[in-house]
Amino acid sequence: MDSTEKNIGIISKGILVIAGALLVISLFNPIWRIELDAPQYPEGLALTIHANKIGGDVEIINGLNHYIGMKTLHADEFIEFTILPYIISAFALACLLVILINKKKALYLLFGAFVLFGIIAMVDFWRWEYNYGHNLDPNAAIIVPGMAYQPPLIGFKQLLNFGAYSIPDIGGWLFIASGLLMATAVFIVYKKQKK
Repeated sequence: MDSTEKNIGIISKGILVIAGALLVISLFNPIWRIELDAPQYPEGLALTIHANKIGGDVEIINGLNHYIGMKTLHADEFIEFTILPYIISAFALACLLVILINKKKALYLLFGAFVLFGIIAMVDFWRWEYNYGHNLDPNAAIIVPGMAYQPPLIGFKQLLNFGAYSIPDIGGWLFIASGLLMATAVFIVYKKQKK
């Protein structure tokens, strides 16, 4: 096999540059968003999750959650906010490294690791939401027997009089777009190899 057939090609390299840039930009934008709607908050409340912090109406949400026995949210209690910026930065650098290595196997490895990380991140997020919504203070002011307050992983869920929406935010969509670009680069390389 000709050594050039093991290379990834100029188009895939260009795609990887864009994918890496999107990952860097995602570091400076909220990745996920949980919106809460209720009659007493017609303007709604939002919790934004960044790579390194929690933003939005955190204090109001913490105050409300105290009544139903949910733990208050503090970024320093989550190791994810310490390591996530480094992981995302590492993937951005890996995009450039694959360009320099210029081998199909490196591209496949990068894409596989990125997909695996995405799955692990979503499982970790679900686990966090589960613990947050199920491990309630038995001495809370408001107790509804059998009620759990786990927000949805993605989509909508009614939690008492609050409607909770869980969706990717700007950084999350950039992260997803980066993964789709990597998939496109893999597809281009694979099709080229089949020819």
